[in-house]
Order: sequence, then C-alpha cells, then structure tokens
Amino acid sequence: MTRRYLLTVAYDGTAYCGWQAQKNGPSVQDALEEALSRLLGTFTRVTGASRTDAGVHARGQRAHFDAETGIPAEKLPFALNTMLPPDVRVTEGLIVPDTLHARFSVEQKTYTYRIHNAPHASALYRNLTAHVPVTLDDRLMHAAAQALVGTHDFAAYCATGGSAKTTVRHISEISVRRDAERVTLTVTGNAFLYNMVRIIAGTLIDVGHGKLPPECLQTALSTLNRLDLGVTAPACGLELTEVRYPAEALKAGSAKE
Repeated sequence: MTRRYLLTVAYDGTAYCGWQAQKNGPSVQDALEEALSRLLGTFTRVTGASRTDAGVHARGQRAHFDAETGIPAEKLPFALNTMLPPDVRVTEGLIVPDTLHARFSVEQKTYTYRIHNAPHASALYRNLTAHVPVTLDDRLMHAAAQALVGTHDFAAYCATGGSAKTTVRHISEISVRRDAERVTLTVTGNAFLYNMVRIIAGTLIDVGHGKLPPECLQTALSTLNRLDLGVTAPACGLELTEVRYPAEALKAGSAKE
C-alpha cells in the first residue's frame, strides 16, 4: 500500500545551491532523493516545504514523499542518515494523510537570522552567522521590527525573481534579541516572499547602526518601494527553524502500522 511520509530535515546549506534540484550544483533535494532511492530501490521524488536558497540552513525543513515500504516511519531517519552526507540529517519521519502537501498545507513557518556582532568574525560559526563588526542597537531593531506584525503587502520586501502570485503575507511574531556577541532575529509567519527574511534582516542591521531610520520598515509597507529598505543580508545567517501544519492534519496519519 502506497502511503505519504513526512520527513523533518536539518542541514548546513553551505555546500549546496539550495534546497531545490538545479543544474548549477548539488542541492539538498538531490542528496535526499538519492538516499531515498537507494533505500527504497526505486527513484523517489521528495517535495519540500520551503525552497531555501544557496547557503541557507535548516533545522526544521519538511518534505513529503509517497512510497510503498515496510520500513516503519520512525525508523526512516536512522536508515536514511547512514546514506546521507554528514551535513544533511533526517530527524523525524511520520505517516500523514495523502492530502497533506509539504508546501501547500503549511500553517506557519519560523525563520531565524543570526548575526555575529563583534569586531572580528567568528572562526567557529562563520558558516552559520553573518558578521557585523559595528555595534548594533538590538533594542532599537526589535522596536522597529514590530511594524511588520500583522497582514501587509510586503512587495517592497521581495527580491527580483520571485514567483509569488500575491505579495500579501501575515507575520504573527518577530523579535530581535542579544546574547553577548550574538544578535538573533526570529520571525514567524504564514508564508514568506523570495529573500523576504534576508531583506528584513539587512534592513534591521542598517537600523541597528544608524544607517537607516527605524520608521523605514513602516514606510516601505506604504510605498511598496524596495529602495526604502536596506541591503539583502548574507545567506549564511539564515535558518529555516520550524515548519508547522494544522495539528489535526498530522494526527490523522500518525498511527503506526
């Protein structure tokens, strides 16, 4: 019997051209499909919740696939991780209804952007943080970011090349917090535009060291003008932290064989 499986996937995106399979380099999707195909003995397509860009990381990417296999869902991570490269790991496997789609059934996503705010770049976390040598005012950044909470047209927060049919999105929560030399932006919403979180991060960095006024984030919501905002922050600081689905959708397929 063919069933739909939902995986939670973590990866260091440094060596990849992004999540989605492309002709210009190795992708996380390629690595996962290769491992699944070896495990199941037939080519198996996976569909991801978010098409993260080159260099972007994930702690909680989700991906579904359909297969007929006797391997229990909870054992899939152990089997797949013996076949995956060390910078990609499956952390959970579930059986879900075939109506659940990894991308289109998403209820909320949380992204995290990490900044190493110190005179010198981090030797240990250089691939996982963006380096900003000038001191940032994290409290000002947090206050300015609250303008984005709610439902807005985020057209100004989208890079050229996006394919979204609408630029209206809902952000339910956003915060900027400091822990010693680490400044962390966390943002949760129903969906995000192409490079949206990195544009928010880059703008807040400019606000944090006085290059842009705090009200620029609100202004851009009114003008819809990308030029009112800061630069797009580097990919290395971004992590897809969590993808959530309606609880009832997951429970319907959670029974073990």
